[in-house]
Amino acid sequence: MLAQSLKNLIGCGDEKNMDIPFLKYTKIYYIFSGILVMVSIASLLVFGLKFSIDFSGGSILEIDFENRPENQIIQEKLKDLDLGEMVIQPIGMNAVIIRMKEIDESIHQQIILRLQDISKIDEKRFESIGPVIGKELRQKTIILIIVSLTALLAYITIAFRKISRPLSSWQYAIISIIALFFDVLIPIGVFAFLGKLYNIQFSIPIIIALLTLLGYTINDKVVVFDRVRENLLKIKGGDFDVCVNQSLNQVIIRSISTGSCTLLVLLAIFFFGGETLKYFSLTLIIGIIIGTYSSLFLASPLLVSWQKRKKSGR
Repeated sequence: MLAQSLKNLIGCGDEKNMDIPFLKYTKIYYIFSGILVMVSIASLLVFGLKFSIDFSGGSILEIDFENRPENQIIQEKLKDLDLGEMVIQPIGMNAVIIRMKEIDESIHQQIILRLQDISKIDEKRFESIGPVIGKELRQKTIILIIVSLTALLAYITIAFRKISRPLSSWQYAIISIIALFFDVLIPIGVFAFLGKLYNIQFSIPIIIALLTLLGYTINDKVVVFDRVRENLLKIKGGDFDVCVNQSLNQVIIRSISTGSCTLLVLLAIFFFGGETLKYFSLTLIIGIIIGTYSSLFLASPLLVSWQKRKKSGR
């Protein structure tokens, strides 16, 4: 029903041609994708990422107030304690998270005493991470991402090793990595913008979400590429772009349905899962939407574009 509605909407509802010509709009996909990439890179260059204490080092204090004051009142109360660039983030109805430079226990106790002057409080959490540990976490995170991408590259190459025409397995792998880079860049660009606008910090849960996203979206791309492989075996000697377009028609409903079901769960986590899981789920929400789009309308057209360049000898 949905597929037929899409066909009728685009004007391909006749019985002789039941496939939606997705690849007809390749230029539009490339322009739209290019705009997203440029906006994300600009966001990163202009705003940068606000790294949490996980990466930059510092202290974090979570306080539950009986009657939560305004952020300015808290800042005024603590301004002469030399806490560095202090970030106060409200949570729920009465709690706040205060992020600051690394402090010792004596300063910690002074903060508690001063906040008690404002309202009755309950300390929920206090953590400190030194700059050395933060630097080590950054290095390990970079290594982890490189290892993950290398493993995914090897996986696609091995999974499609029997394909030799019109593209080799390693070319499928390269296109997958390009699409994965796109899937990760867009959420990071969004968080650079949110960091500037709402002081949202780039933290370990967001990194975990991005790595989870790599595994999720590569599966979506494998589904599309696997259908292309099956159709290549069935339609020997046929046009590659026709084969890819047919494959997209066969998997689009499945891909969108899978992504939509996953989004329903993530939206529930975002709204009801608490502060700890809020930005973890938001990263996945953005990433799955972008990943589903890139699997269908970026990776697949890239296959055809590469094949055409290879065929023309350029």
